[in-house]
Amino acid sequence: MSVSVLEALPIKIFADGADLEGIIDLYRKPFIKGLTTNPTLMRKVGVSDYESFARSVLENVTEKPISFEVFSDEFPEMRRQALKIRDWQDNVYVKIPITNTRGESALPLIADLAGEGVKLNVTAILTLDQVRGVSGALKREVPAVVSVFAGRIADTGVDPIPLMKESLNLINDLPAAELLWASVREVLNVFQAAACGCDIVTVPHDILAKAAKLGGMDLGALSLDTVRQADESCYSLRRQRDSPEGRN
Repeated sequence: MSVSVLEALPIKIFADGADLEGIIDLYRKPFIKGLTTNPTLMRKVGVSDYESFARSVLENVTEKPISFEVFSDEFPEMRRQALKIRDWQDNVYVKIPITNTRGESALPLIADLAGEGVKLNVTAILTLDQVRGVSGALKREVPAVVSVFAGRIADTGVDPIPLMKESLNLINDLPAAELLWASVREVLNVFQAAACGCDIVTVPHDILAKAAKLGGMDLGALSLDTVRQADESCYSLRRQRDSPEGRN
């Protein structure tokens, strides 16, 4: 039932992760419309050869869009990597961070790559000024994803929904651009992203599993399930208490 609820949402759900087996499994699911990954996630799972890993992924992910990120902090090298990644496969989007680690804007590079026809996923965006700059750098006819880290915005105590709605207005004149709600923290965020009109939401593999299990679940049934889980824990404690060891 929960998967059907996810399928009915007016938003494209992308799986976000770097576990090869998980990527392949989720790619095969109809409700997953695309995939993303990044060097940080790859490092966490022990990937040491970026290109080899990416090509293993692309042997299986042949149709749905997938984003791979550049891993340099220097713009000329970012450009070289972006053009190389672009050529890996037709369904590949190249992730470019909105700035480098020194806070230098990537907008000139984004405009350059968009002019080269590179499908971009501009990432690590947290402000409306950044969205406004990206909307000016992209090309109307070139597919692009504008990834706003709504979850990180919420981490600061700020409601990201007004910013996401305004971001939609800012990219309204770019018919090939899509707004992506990134850094999902909980299942609720998937439904929030859909309700505020985002085109895409990226969801980590573990939250996707929870969403597929609980999304749209009847709250009365969930209450009963919660009580049963608590009773199982109590039963375990009672057994320990009543055992010979527990009576000593």
